[in-house]
Amino acid sequence: MFDLQLTPDSEPDPPAAAVAPPAWDLTVGLISATVQLDQRNGDAATRRVGTGFLIDAPRPDGQPRTVLVTAHHVLDGMPAPDARIGWRVERLEGGWRFAPEPLRIREEDGDPVWTRHPERDIAVMEVSAPPAFARAAIPLGWLADANTLDAWQVGPGDELLTLGFPRGYSSNTAGFPILRTGRVASWPLTPIDAFPVFLLDFPVFPGNSGGPVFWTPAARKLPGSVQPEHPFIAGVLVSEVRPGDEPLGLGIVAHAVYVREAIALLDAASP
Repeated sequence: MFDLQLTPDSEPDPPAAAVAPPAWDLTVGLISATVQLDQRNGDAATRRVGTGFLIDAPRPDGQPRTVLVTAHHVLDGMPAPDARIGWRVERLEGGWRFAPEPLRIREEDGDPVWTRHPERDIAVMEVSAPPAFARAAIPLGWLADANTLDAWQVGPGDELLTLGFPRGYSSNTAGFPILRTGRVASWPLTPIDAFPVFLLDFPVFPGNSGGPVFWTPAARKLPGSVQPEHPFIAGVLVSEVRPGDEPLGLGIVAHAVYVREAIALLDAASP
């Protein structure tokens, strides 16, 4: 935050809201909205880990709502009624601490609490988030729609960022996600009906699934291409390319439009 100081003879600067924040600030916003999801396996010595991120998606009546987005297989692979969601708390004396809490993902009869996209590996569910996380949730408008990638000329070689918890690791003991980069590795990307997923050139590990794949000005675009006017989430990391037991270092990303569609299904199910 910068203070605006004017002298009597100066022209006022644009209002603060019209000045784009630095790229790192936009990236930190997505870091703040990304959380670890995990559940102990039956042996209690290991755990299943995935990644989720929060979207600010008001209910149809306008009431505020925080929606957790992840890959369907992350939640589907957790058989117990409760998983954990990795909230983080800022200490009054400075620093942060990891403060996971139970997250109910199944009814008593085993039915899932989340809503699944009918065709894609996408799951969404409303969550009761701590106030700091509700404020950090990414606006619904940041989810790319069917025209976004074409409008901003996103194509092969463009760099996108992704957040996750590879093999359950976080960037520190406070539980913040690990930020990584990859380049779009497939073509064409649209129309989305014909190409529902695209490839991202980066090594994928268990725990990355469900993480956001996004663009901010911190990511590079090819010279001569259009620079987007605002950050956007291009999709969700849902899998890796692994013929047999040999990983190819390629992630599979489902387009963000399917998150929009899944949230619409959540709206339709609302009382």
